[in-house]
Amino acid sequence: MREFSAKKIWLLGLGFFSISITWALYNAFVPFFLEKYLSSVSAIGFMMTIDNYFAIFLQPIIGRLSDRTRSKRGKRMPFLMIGMPLAALFGALIPFHTSFIVLILFMVLMNLAMSLYRSPTVALMPDLTPGNKRTQANGIINLMGGIGSILAFAGGSYLFEKHTSLPFLSSSLITIACLGALLYFISESRDSGTFTPTENAPKLASLRGEWNLSTLLLLGAIFFWFFSYQGVEALFTLYGKNQIGLSEGQASFSLAFFSLAFVLAALPSGMLGSRLGKRKVIMAGVIGLIAIFGLLSFVQDLWTLRLFLLAGGVFWALININSYPFIVALGKESSIGTRTGIYYFASSLAAISSPPLLGKLIDLLGYGILFYAAAGGMAIALLFLVFIRDQGRNEAI
Repeated sequence: MREFSAKKIWLLGLGFFSISITWALYNAFVPFFLEKYLSSVSAIGFMMTIDNYFAIFLQPIIGRLSDRTRSKRGKRMPFLMIGMPLAALFGALIPFHTSFIVLILFMVLMNLAMSLYRSPTVALMPDLTPGNKRTQANGIINLMGGIGSILAFAGGSYLFEKHTSLPFLSSSLITIACLGALLYFISESRDSGTFTPTENAPKLASLRGEWNLSTLLLLGAIFFWFFSYQGVEALFTLYGKNQIGLSEGQASFSLAFFSLAFVLAALPSGMLGSRLGKRKVIMAGVIGLIAIFGLLSFVQDLWTLRLFLLAGGVFWALININSYPFIVALGKESSIGTRTGIYYFASSLAAISSPPLLGKLIDLLGYGILFYAAAGGMAIALLFLVFIRDQGRNEAI
């Protein structure tokens, strides 16, 4: 029987901390590099989905492979040991590109490396945590991730104005330091109550039962709320610059308000999910973001914008903190890595679709359409949630 260790979960949060810093800086500043070569917002949006093309194909495979991996370091850690140093290296090289082709090469290599360890990092949480504590644990690790995003948007905007390479070099050093801490403090064979050298992961035939109606409905909801979120995240800095007239630094720093609210709401969101049920709390978050995105379309003032982003961060926490434990709770313990992979399959498919589609709408109708479309995606996600009835395993669903 695995015991809940808050200390281990906080340490595991270092993995999310480094991932969040890396992606926040990537999404905030890479569009500015691409803007020098591409005039179409749709084209920029398409290039920002490179990571998700890897994720949509690799995450389910890597997740299932980690379920079946056996080594002295465990089943997840070997993927971190390979992916994190490579991601740090190629991420640091991005601002030193010398041409459009070289920029794309560094982006592709960095994203490929990230795909090697993202699912195994996420799957470590349920490996180390009993079922009835996973929503709380997810709140802790997402709190760490949110802190990383705040540091990225706030400190990154300052560093970017000093030199375009500084945010990327800083995130690479942080990634290496976090890997070292994880290897030192986390031992899968000791900390995971379910790990045994002879344990076998499920074969594909036995996973057919995992695809129940509630899982499919939840994957549909995940797709549409990530469609809205990823599109806004990828295009927000361009929206702020071209629609409201913000500087590049102001636009990226404004996202820190969203992340700050997410951090403050992370732990309470996990507690609410455990007490009230994940589905109800997620629905409240989705309804809240429908309202926030709809209202943001009318905002032109910088500080009003930031206040709305604060509220949006709270509602996003209600969704994000509870969604991964929800998808895990609807399946079996032996398929945690696989379910982590299909979770990222749905979110990555949304992230592939959203920036280029929303970018195309912006090319046709202007930047004002961005938040209307995001509100529409959230509304569709709400419809999927309404029909979920499966209570999963013995957890608050």
